[in-house]
Amino acid sequence: MSAKPNVKVVVDTREQDPWEFENLESASGTLQTGDYSIVGLEHLVAIERKSLPDLLGCIGSDRDRFKRELQRLRAYRFRLLVVEATSIEIEAGDWRSKLHPNHVLGSLAAWQAQFGLPVWLGGSHASSAEFAERFLYQCARQLANEASAVAPLLSQEAVTA
Repeated sequence: MSAKPNVKVVVDTREQDPWEFENLESASGTLQTGDYSIVGLEHLVAIERKSLPDLLGCIGSDRDRFKRELQRLRAYRFRLLVVEATSIEIEAGDWRSKLHPNHVLGSLAAWQAQFGLPVWLGGSHASSAEFAERFLYQCARQLANEASAVAPLLSQEAVTA
């Protein structure tokens, strides 16, 4: 039987242009890593959000700082980088930065390989938020299902102890 989790999203206080969620309640809070998590699961779930200009900065001048962030994300069971752009937008390279589209796509691929970081090219701000909301809910659901599967074992163990 699948447990239905009660999910409340934590939005990091430093988030500049926060997502709005249609189906999940959210509250502002300080996260050690990432921009979004779930209340009570902040140590297990983290989403890092990047607009295309943010991403370009993380690949260019801010690369060392962002690699440290990626290193911290490795500790999270559920982690995700959501980029508010499509592969077509990235391949077009229509930006002021001197970064070539191949460099941007190569960095995304390298982060997946080196840090085991799933990357979602979400397109618009709104469609990225929709996917993030689904991801957060599914993380909570998975953890709730695991907890409900273990609970009977724990109560049985307490009876026999």
